[in-house]
Amino acid sequence: MSSSATHRAVQVTEPGGDLSLVRVGAQEPGPGQVRVTVEACGVCHSDQLIIAGHIPGTTFPVTPGHEIAGRIDTIGADVAGWSVGDRVAVGWYGGSCGHCDACREGDGVLCPELQVPGVAYAGGFADSVVVPAVALAAVPDELTAVEAGPLACAGVTVFNALRRSSARPGDTVAILGLGGLGHLGVQFAAKMGFDTVAMARGPEKASLAHRLGAARYIDTATENIAGALQAQGEPRWCWRR
Repeated sequence: MSSSATHRAVQVTEPGGDLSLVRVGAQEPGPGQVRVTVEACGVCHSDQLIIAGHIPGTTFPVTPGHEIAGRIDTIGADVAGWSVGDRVAVGWYGGSCGHCDACREGDGVLCPELQVPGVAYAGGFADSVVVPAVALAAVPDELTAVEAGPLACAGVTVFNALRRSSARPGDTVAILGLGGLGHLGVQFAAKMGFDTVAMARGPEKASLAHRLGAARYIDTATENIAGALQAQGEPRWCWRR
């Protein structure tokens, strides 16, 4: 790609400003980086915090977007294990130092030098994005880009919460809410072998809860939540979203 090449990007020029579609210079990846052609990018509530300027380190103009899925189109120097054309995803974890205690313990998302797409560098609301190779996750052929993007942020959030909880297969797990995170939490909990209870407001969400794998649905607008859960069995863990 020539140095004069441009691509489309969504930008916000000032904290709390409007989203605008503009053309910006396309970047080439540096050492340890790759450029990804964006095929899909989810919209996360945290994007609102970035747009508002509430995340430290954000500079404007800013291109939000951190639930990115696409294909590698260019690879920088000193990048191993990835090839042009590989399907990848990038989430809130967009790179870290690699040497602090958090990184050494496998918790790079807690790194003091954590890089978040849309904060540390231009995010995924664009035709392409340059990211550290360490931030990449491989996307299997079974998932579309639209399905994979949100898993890099919302999906990781609920999966890790369930995985690190004290609950074990067969235990009752209650998920409060069927929103962006909750609907993924129900699916993960069911697939992980938990006796999954979904809770949300209104009877119309019951069919969705059961399709997602919930064994029981509690309508929080009409049922006594504590009583219904006690009748089901004391939950070992509850996700609220």
